[in-house]
Amino acid sequence: MIGKAALIWCPFGNEAEARETLEQLLNERLVACGNILPGVYSAFLWEGKRDHSAECGVLFKTAAARLDAAMTRLEHLHSYDRPAISGWTVRASAGTIDWLEAETGTRAETGTRAEAGTRGGGRDPGGGRGGGPAGRGAQ
Repeated sequence: MIGKAALIWCPFGNEAEARETLEQLLNERLVACGNILPGVYSAFLWEGKRDHSAECGVLFKTAAARLDAAMTRLEHLHSYDRPAISGWTVRASAGTIDWLEAETGTRAETGTRAEAGTRGGGRDPGGGRGGGPAGRGAQ
């Protein structure tokens, strides 16, 4: 079974702000995971002028039902005047959907539940090496 999840991409001015914002969104259960990618080079137009900056990108993972709320909260928490926040729904495996909905508290809202045994091989839906619940006893 394949269902819908959501991803949010957002650059930050530094890794400390990225981590702080990720922790806040996790605490509020608006996201289930975030992958912080330091060393992002950004080239852009701002107020009619070309510029560039070293930034830190974050890819947030959440249940589709939390996408709008997570993006709104992220915009409020961000230090940029107009942060570049992009969110979209994606197809995801049943195990990933189950994990995202369990961690964001949306399982009851969506009425979905992955069938037992669909997570095969103990793979981590968060992307490996600590990005999700594998090996932590959480299902």
